[in-house]
Amino acid sequence: MQAIIVEHLSKRVRDADGWLTILDDISFSVDAGQTVAIVGASGSGKSTLLGLLAGLDLPSAGDVKMFDQSLFALNEDQRAAWRARSLGFVFQSFQLLPQMTALENVMLPLELAGAADAAPRARQLLERVGLADRLGHYPKTLSGGEQQRVALARAFAPAPKFLFADEPTGSLDAATGQRVIDLLFELNREAGATLVLVTHDNELAQRCGQRLTLHAGRLEETAPASV
Repeated sequence: MQAIIVEHLSKRVRDADGWLTILDDISFSVDAGQTVAIVGASGSGKSTLLGLLAGLDLPSAGDVKMFDQSLFALNEDQRAAWRARSLGFVFQSFQLLPQMTALENVMLPLELAGAADAAPRARQLLERVGLADRLGHYPKTLSGGEQQRVALARAFAPAPKFLFADEPTGSLDAATGQRVIDLLFELNREAGATLVLVTHDNELAQRCGQRLTLHAGRLEETAPASV
């Protein structure tokens, strides 16, 4: 079953010289449960594509369908509700709320979804990522690797159908980044989500089942990641 279908997706923005094309006529599909790496040079459109797949931005042309639901047939509030229900997101800069503890950060998406068992579920996930002794700690007292593990727990908390990661190890040293990625793939295998990640790390890209290579806003290659 195809989880993601991208059809002739383009994104153009106005700049001082007229119009700048960020993405140009992108089309591809992703099967449910697949792991996909989006790779390419800086400025090739990787993060813009991920933002469009998440419905965080609007395209200039084309469409994105998630299990046959057109994201852009939904209004902004409907897309936000879809994200809350179906999407987990991991950012390079963690994006934890500084005024909340690790436990409260992971509880947040569950509480927003109305889960009555938010606290025990969040506690279980933090234990799962090795942070049982950090539940009451605020982000500023956690290391980068610990913050990213909190972010992973938060992303998987609502049992999303899709997990998106934008350079998830970009702020971490190599050893810490490797541990975080091992944990990301392990959690994703257990959850069965469709994983799409943006990375400049070829070794990380090769761990995915599919690789999408962008060059100057165009899809240059769709291939098994090990190719």
